[in-house]
Amino acid sequence: MAEEEGLSLNLPTEETEHSYGGFVAPEGVCWASVLSCLLLACSYVGSLYVWRSDLPRDHPTVIKRRFTSVLIVSGLSPLFVLAWREFTGVRTDSSLLALMGIRFEGLIPAVILPVLLTMVLFLGPLMQLAMDCPWSFMDGIRVASDPCFWTLCFSDMRWLRNQVVAPLTEELVFRACMLPMLVPCAGPSLAIFTCPLFFGVAHFHHVIELLRFRQGTLSGIFLSAVFQFSYTAVFGAYTAFIFIRTGHLMGPVLCHSFCNYMGFPAVSTALEHPQRLTVLSSYLLGVLLFLFFLFPFTDPAFYGLPTPVCTLTPSPSSLCLS
Repeated sequence: MAEEEGLSLNLPTEETEHSYGGFVAPEGVCWASVLSCLLLACSYVGSLYVWRSDLPRDHPTVIKRRFTSVLIVSGLSPLFVLAWREFTGVRTDSSLLALMGIRFEGLIPAVILPVLLTMVLFLGPLMQLAMDCPWSFMDGIRVASDPCFWTLCFSDMRWLRNQVVAPLTEELVFRACMLPMLVPCAGPSLAIFTCPLFFGVAHFHHVIELLRFRQGTLSGIFLSAVFQFSYTAVFGAYTAFIFIRTGHLMGPVLCHSFCNYMGFPAVSTALEHPQRLTVLSSYLLGVLLFLFFLFPFTDPAFYGLPTPVCTLTPSPSSLCLS
């Protein structure tokens, strides 16, 4: 039937069909995937500017309006994947929600292990924070268990944006929706490095606001934009890796929230720290342990083999295997 409609199919072998959900990828799907991802990224960023305002981006009124816009776009984003699947004729045994990482199988390890892995990477900054913090560990526990503390957090629009809305909506749009469209075209490995490009470019809109409110020199704003693109692209590759390996949306969302809270590691401050040797050693140890635990902590065997997004490739990938 597909041949009668003019579609040339890459038919998987019987073994692959059994292991990867009987996936069949039409040729020519790449242009549709890239165009769909580009349209989705533009929709997400464009929604931030439908409101005309002379206020800066951190003003509560601006944040509330943008919440409305991105939540609408994010809520509609699965329709992009559905339309792409119908248009391209991509077939898989996994449901749309499962492909987007919304499922129960392996949920508990998907919530715990990726966050632990990310905390290992941030061992240096966490050590530095613990050494400089005037509170004791028990003081921190008491504050974290106080309902008033969380009430204040959720009433702070900037906190709500950085810790909840941005991680949830960005991971839903730029990982959960884009990766299922890119994997059939590029394969899991290449999709990990392709997907963050849309994510990085999407953050260039901050340059517009910096220029608009003249927050720095032109060269400074340009260097800031290049740095932000590089950082967000690397981070996007990391959360894309987690999504493909675990097949869950929750892990990338929680890692995103944690990284937003920690910020970019203050290496220059660490170099000037009174206990510099201890802090720098923890930085190095964190990176080494992160590389050591990267694959074991994201082993697909913990989350159900094969993970749904991995059923979108006609041939096995090392990223999808234990």
